[in-house]
Amino acid sequence: MDKDKLAGLYQQWNQGPVEQALKKTPERANCAHTPAGIPNERIYTPLNLDEAGFDYAKDLGFPGQFPYTRGRDPLGYRSNYWLFMQYAGCGDAEEANKRYRYLLSQGQAGISVAFDLPTQVGLDSDDPMADGEVGKIGVAVSSLQDLETVFEGIPLNKLRQISLVANAMSSIILAMFLALAEKQGVPVDECTLRIQNDVLKEFISRGAYIFPPEPSIRLTTDVVTYCAQNHPAWLPITLCGYHIREAGANAVQEVAYCLANGLAYMDEVARRGAPMERVLPQLSAFCAVNMNFFEEIAKFRALRRLWARLVRERYGVGPEVNLGLSLVNFTAGSSLTAQQPMNNIVRVAVECLAGVLGGCQSLFPCSMDEAFATPTEAAVKVALRTQQIIANETGIGDTADPMGGSYYLESLTSEIEKRALKMIEEIEALGGSVKAIDQGYFRRNIDEASYQWQKEVDTGARSIVGVNAYQEADEAPMEIFRPPAETQERQIARLRKLREERDNDRVQKALEQVKAVAATEENLIPALTEAARAYATMGEICGVLRSVFGEHNEGDI
Repeated sequence: MDKDKLAGLYQQWNQGPVEQALKKTPERANCAHTPAGIPNERIYTPLNLDEAGFDYAKDLGFPGQFPYTRGRDPLGYRSNYWLFMQYAGCGDAEEANKRYRYLLSQGQAGISVAFDLPTQVGLDSDDPMADGEVGKIGVAVSSLQDLETVFEGIPLNKLRQISLVANAMSSIILAMFLALAEKQGVPVDECTLRIQNDVLKEFISRGAYIFPPEPSIRLTTDVVTYCAQNHPAWLPITLCGYHIREAGANAVQEVAYCLANGLAYMDEVARRGAPMERVLPQLSAFCAVNMNFFEEIAKFRALRRLWARLVRERYGVGPEVNLGLSLVNFTAGSSLTAQQPMNNIVRVAVECLAGVLGGCQSLFPCSMDEAFATPTEAAVKVALRTQQIIANETGIGDTADPMGGSYYLESLTSEIEKRALKMIEEIEALGGSVKAIDQGYFRRNIDEASYQWQKEVDTGARSIVGVNAYQEADEAPMEIFRPPAETQERQIARLRKLREERDNDRVQKALEQVKAVAATEENLIPALTEAARAYATMGEICGVLRSVFGEHNEGDI
């Protein structure tokens, strides 16, 4: 239709039916903008896309082709569904092994290992600082021995994917995994490994860091460059927006901060001479799926498109290189409520739909009881069944990118991309992510976004069922998971026995080699792998690295 004719029809509609309807019923105040503050027009037409300069080939294109707005894979889900995953890990290695075996028996295609807090920050289970936290929010892994037990009876090369959610200590966990594959007698390249390995977001949102930012980036890029050279099919880093979003950021900030960190890593990888045409196709992004359905779908599309555009220009790779980020989507734990927790099943289902329609490669639904604790086995089963129902009963994967071409969605995608790019340019002007961390840029902006969200909830401007709307006075308590009291004692006893029985001379030599290599620019993964083979513990290895790199303290920011 002619643009002027359409504009005239739009004006007639606004001055006629719309004005008459508004005289009877005013519009809701809370539909004026998205949670990220992007204005919502009353209706979207081709005029909106024209105004934004939208070009089908340049901005949308086809699935599996630059700029990957419509997804990384040409066939979408017509060949294979996304990976059905559950983030899991609890107690000691034996307890975690039971949970993983259960999930695999229920149709899960891979394993995603959650580590407890002591492991995440490089402490052994018998460290005084670990007391009370052993096995609480993930599995306790103090040495290769624990990882052997975690995967006992689970051949590494029979899983569609193994995801190791390791960050500050990701290089050590990778080393343990390499040693584990040797122990199982499995050729490592028969395994499909994804490792999170994004430490910068720890300084921005979570706080599970060990070393200062610069040596932390060195360890991260050691993992990336080692995998690029030796295991090019693995996914050696997952750029994390999820934790940033859960800390209070909005959808635009999630995209911008996640990708700014990605540029910081890739700049260092490029500086070290790694082949970028080999590294870039193996990157993934770990994103939150929150409750604003269309903003979330648009966010995933904008993230893929913006990243592809940024890195093609920045690193000069050719058109044959797949720059579509592999999306690991995780429903938002912060959207779950302790009030009326059964309602969380519905929230998770809505978020799963948005995650799939955004084109994810793997999907992790939260469980209904995660507002309280690590989920029970029954709750995990419901979460797994949720995405199995979505995949098998809705037809959602029968055509690639069914949301493509929506005037609203494409307008929202372009606006998120534009706003995120502006934020990335601000970060680059500060000197990049590390400098922005030092200057408190991320924390200030996340705190402001978090405050605005909570203010809307507290004033009732944003309704959350069970929290500030449709409340119930008396609610029955929910059965929640609690790790057995003896878990910590059993883990500590096993660790102390290991120290007595291993070859401690070999351990000492391996630790000395780790220290020597850490003081150079040489890749640390081979030295760390030898330390893992010798059954050096997480705490021992991190202790040696602390002596070289130092330790980061919150007051340093």
